[in-house]
Amino acid sequence: MPARRHRIRLVVAVAATAVVASLTGCGAVQNLLGGSAAEPERDATTQEIVEEGDADVFAIRVGDCMNEASGEVVSEVPVVPCDQPHDEEVFFDFELSGEEYPGDEAVQTQASDGCLAQFEPFVGLAYESSTLDFYPYTPTKESWDQLGDRIVSCVIWDPAGQVTGTLAGAAY
Repeated sequence: MPARRHRIRLVVAVAATAVVASLTGCGAVQNLLGGSAAEPERDATTQEIVEEGDADVFAIRVGDCMNEASGEVVSEVPVVPCDQPHDEEVFFDFELSGEEYPGDEAVQTQASDGCLAQFEPFVGLAYESSTLDFYPYTPTKESWDQLGDRIVSCVIWDPAGQVTGTLAGAAY
């Protein structure tokens, strides 16, 4: 089996702390910290993304399909309907616990362990036997402290290239 590296991207609060400190009202703070992109357009019944576009990283959900976002720090992601070719899919979300940010290494370890535990139930094959890979979107210290962000989004991808449809039950 070829060695795989985990691609780690961080969810980031995009407003400067000095600006945030001078604002009043949670809505204004949330709007600044959440990024400049909007909620993706979703089907009213299924909640599936129906139109390609950029979405706030805090708006992605399990089952959403995306194309690769560039950079280590991400505030918005290019989403697409899953029936179109795409690079990645959110396959699981979970929440980290604790009041104080445990540090980057601890967050990455907890995130990777949590995503790994859900890989086989989603794909139908153990990670070690699969050709697929994953990485977590994780909170940063800033999003943890300023937004109470504790959510890890597990993202699966195929190193061989784009896929069409979900990777749920792919078993490869």
